[in-house]
Amino acid sequence: MSVKDGKVVSVVATLGRGDKTQEISYTDIKVIGNGSFGVVYQACLCDTNEIVAVKKVLQDRRFKNRELQIMRSLDHQNIVKLKYFFYVMGERKEDVYLNLVLEFVPETVYRVARRYTRQKETIPMIFAKLYMYQLFRSLAYIHSKGICHRDIKPQNLLLDPSTGVLKLCDFGSAKVLIQGEPNVSYICSRYYRAPELIFGAVNYTCQIDVWSAGCVFAELLLGQPIFPGESGVDQLVEIIKVLGTPSHEQIRDMNPDYREFKFPQIKAHPWPKVSVSPSLLHSTTQLLNRSCAL
Repeated sequence: MSVKDGKVVSVVATLGRGDKTQEISYTDIKVIGNGSFGVVYQACLCDTNEIVAVKKVLQDRRFKNRELQIMRSLDHQNIVKLKYFFYVMGERKEDVYLNLVLEFVPETVYRVARRYTRQKETIPMIFAKLYMYQLFRSLAYIHSKGICHRDIKPQNLLLDPSTGVLKLCDFGSAKVLIQGEPNVSYICSRYYRAPELIFGAVNYTCQIDVWSAGCVFAELLLGQPIFPGESGVDQLVEIIKVLGTPSHEQIRDMNPDYREFKFPQIKAHPWPKVSVSPSLLHSTTQLLNRSCAL
């Protein structure tokens, strides 16, 4: 790899796990993502020619970076690996930027699914199952640590098309949930927001990730989002169209403080009844138990 694509940058970085530091040199190749969080670059480590992703975010000096703390605690085959991290000064002397050096994974489930949609095809069921199996493995792992991702969506599911391996990324919204400690309800991308978040719940659990994962699965099967709301209220309407109007008891379970109970009475979509043999149910239970143990 030549360095003509970008200038060589040398920094002292800390390993993702542990406290050992070492000098690394890399070249920026191109911007592959940006948003309110900062910028993500594709880069090349000069010593090894390894392609990596560098996520650069403005650091608030008053607080520890939650994303960094969480990523340093994670080690799983289906979660993007933090290789190094380092800090650099900004143009203004008071600005400090945290740089997370992450393993580079070339694709996302979002882009792969969009290609099938553009060709007016549905993603093969074997791939949908493979991706969801790996997503639930990653969720079982982080949930066992009390960590809620809070932004599960196809764009945050990295994919290596040559191996089919999926890796969960972007822990910028993730948090360790503590029972009894309130959390912000305005979290998670709209199409994938659990109903309790729309109802303004602040004492939710990691189950909001499971709802989001279900929305991802439905999107893979349908070729489009299952609940494409244009606002918070519209999002709830889309959910009610499929699952029916929630009862007062269900709303109170989601958020005891919610008082606006005026919803159109809509029956749930008439799903066909599926009969499952006891032997198949037993095999499925064993498979899920083994998955959670991995």
